[in-house]
Amino acid sequence: MKKIIPIEEGDFYWTPEGYRCFTAQYLLKREYCCESGCRHCPYGFNKKSNSTKA
Repeated sequence: MKKIIPIEEGDFYWTPEGYRCFTAQYLLKREYCCESGCRHCPYGFNKKSNSTKA
């Protein structure tokens, strides 16, 4: 079971299309890469090459 991380100020913003976009601040608190190609991925995952930066 994944741990629940409370949402805090600066963890996300709303895109012009109305989607919630998580920031690197939140993704670092989550402590793992979901490999979905997140816009602000602090782990360096590249969806095109399916790999992370070393």
